[in-house]
Amino acid sequence: MSQISVFDMTGKKVADTELNDSIFGIKPNKGIMHAMVVNYLANQRQGTQSTLTRTEVSGGGKKPWRQKGTGHARQGSIRAPQWVHGGVALGPKPRDYSYSLNKKERRLGMKSALSTKVIDENLIVVDSIKTEEFKTKTIVEMLKALKVEGKALIVTAEADAKVVKSAGNIPGIKTATVSTLSVYDILNYDKFIVASDAVTKIEEVYA
Repeated sequence: MSQISVFDMTGKKVADTELNDSIFGIKPNKGIMHAMVVNYLANQRQGTQSTLTRTEVSGGGKKPWRQKGTGHARQGSIRAPQWVHGGVALGPKPRDYSYSLNKKERRLGMKSALSTKVIDENLIVVDSIKTEEFKTKTIVEMLKALKVEGKALIVTAEADAKVVKSAGNIPGIKTATVSTLSVYDILNYDKFIVASDAVTKIEEVYA
């Protein structure tokens, strides 16, 4: 098992902890991580786009002119797709874009993403991430003490409203719990800041 330093919210090293190599020390599978990201983005799509077909556009009930003898091409409705204000042919309709990957793929994708953070030295373990009140300054000072710049994902074992609200106003910072963690978020944010009890829970879930 590999060791990693544990810091407090003031940036002071307080201990060392061992990481489970079967979760944080595997060779990342880039193909699976890509598949997980594509799956996540597909599942976020609302699929509510819609166009009106010729049967849904109002009007056009009467044949515009007789079939023969006018010199015009024959027309059955002024709401056919070739007419201005006509219906749309083969346009998008509401649909469900979501699909699922099997459990083995999801577990491998998560382990690969976590191992990537360890390899790139972007994993920061904090002994406890808590705030006594709803205060953005507390989280800002923690990030500054940990020398975190840019985008960062803060992960706690359970949902903490004070931490979520306090970090909510900081650009580029997102909070998550172990149960809501996704491969997309892990890879999308530069730093992965995780509470020590959340590390334990991750190892329990994915061991």
